[in-house]
Parts: sequence; structure tokens; C-alpha cells
Amino acid sequence: MASIFSKIIAGEIPSYKVAEDDKHYAFLDINPLAEGHTLVVPKKEVDYAFDMPQEDFKEWTDFARRVAIAQKMAIPCQRVGSAILGFDVPHAHIHLVPLQNEGQMNFKNERAKFSPEQMTEIAKRIATAFNQE
Repeated sequence: MASIFSKIIAGEIPSYKVAEDDKHYAFLDINPLAEGHTLVVPKKEVDYAFDMPQEDFKEWTDFARRVAIAQKMAIPCQRVGSAILGFDVPHAHIHLVPLQNEGQMNFKNERAKFSPEQMTEIAKRIATAFNQE
């Protein structure tokens, strides 16, 4: 059975896409810690990130780096935090979170709320920066 992320990549479930290439897909987290919280996933479904072949892992993290640079350009923040957890969805993913301080990177924090229009605008800003990078 395909993961929810595979369904998002396939277009079966809508998402706020910020970047894509032939092997990776990045989209806004619908339950964000902060404005611009993005998930970066490999298109090939792999449950545990560290089971990925080394070259695939390197390409995935290089793509995530490009997304983080775009986030920093598009979202006012001090840093972009990253986390690879993988407990909620059995499909490897990197959380990229624009931060003002490290306390914001706590996944037990109350989640930010944005309207669909705001999410669309945030995704567009990051996508524009990604395509300029």
C-alpha cells in the first residue's frame, strides 16, 4: 500500500508543492511548526532514511539543502532547522523549518495555522526562490 507521501507525489492527494525534480518532491507541511515548514521526500518510497543507498541519500540531502536555501530567501528567519524523524509516515522525509530560535523546533509545540490562501502564497514564495537559486 502506497504511503500518503507517495499519493501526494502522484497527485492523488493535493499538496502545496514548493519544489520538485525527477527524484524528489518538497511540499508544505499541513500541520506546520512555523511559516514555511516543508517536507522533502524522495519519490522512491523508502521507510527509513538511513536504509537508503548512500548516493540516493546524498542526492536527497543536496535537494533538501537547495530547498532550505530557498526557504531562507523567502521566509524571514534566523535559520532553517532540519530533522529526520520518520515515525508518523513510513516514507523517508526531512522536515525543514524556518526558525527564529531553536525552541521553535520542538514537535510538541502548538502548530501554526494558515489559511489555504496563505499556504498557497507561502508555497509560491519558496518555489520562486527555489527556481532562482
